[in-house]
Amino acid sequence: MTITTSQLTRAAGLCAVAAGLLFIGVQINHPHLDVTFVTTTEWTVRQTVKVLMAALSLTGITGMYLRHVKQIGVLGLLGCVLFGVGYLIMMSIEVVGAVVLPSLAHSAPGYVNDVLAVATGGHATGDIGLMQPLNLVSGITYLGGGLIFGIALFRANILARWAAVLLASGTLATIAIPLLPQINERLFALPTGVALVGLGYSLWREQRIPAARPMPSPVSSQLDPAGTQ
Repeated sequence: MTITTSQLTRAAGLCAVAAGLLFIGVQINHPHLDVTFVTTTEWTVRQTVKVLMAALSLTGITGMYLRHVKQIGVLGLLGCVLFGVGYLIMMSIEVVGAVVLPSLAHSAPGYVNDVLAVATGGHATGDIGLMQPLNLVSGITYLGGGLIFGIALFRANILARWAAVLLASGTLATIAIPLLPQINERLFALPTGVALVGLGYSLWREQRIPAARPMPSPVSSQLDPAGTQ
């Protein structure tokens, strides 16, 4: 079996679609984050889905960049690196949430609640160590990377431009989460999820359409060099 570049690119597109769908799906009926919820099976399942979503997003983002490496230039590279780092840190935080926080729920409930508060744009009342700057860096790279990468994809004008605009605006909108506490922060994930689905499908579809074969010129086909004197 021969694996081609086109097949890998299409697979990356499907990964982006799956990541977007998971990003949307995990927000549905999401319970309030507190130390009690951390000890439930639902918490473990949702955290596992978030880890998978982040991994698929990284694959999809990489595929989009490699497909347009010549068109999006330095701006696209910067956006891809920042956005990728954002998802990589996000994946690390979700792993910590799935593995570490449940084991601390009974012995250090205050610490767990503080970590959850910071993760949702709130403030910690105690010391949570490096989790504070880690969440900050994750937010900055996710926001900046999504904005720059979306702009670069829009300028490349190969994938769906509406999805590129939605990616840029959707990630930028997350900056308003601490400013709008009356709005469910889960809603801010929906535009990015839809954007990933749109970009991933566009990448997959773009690789499915075969390049048009060049049509022979009627004039040149009638001029047979062998028949000329």
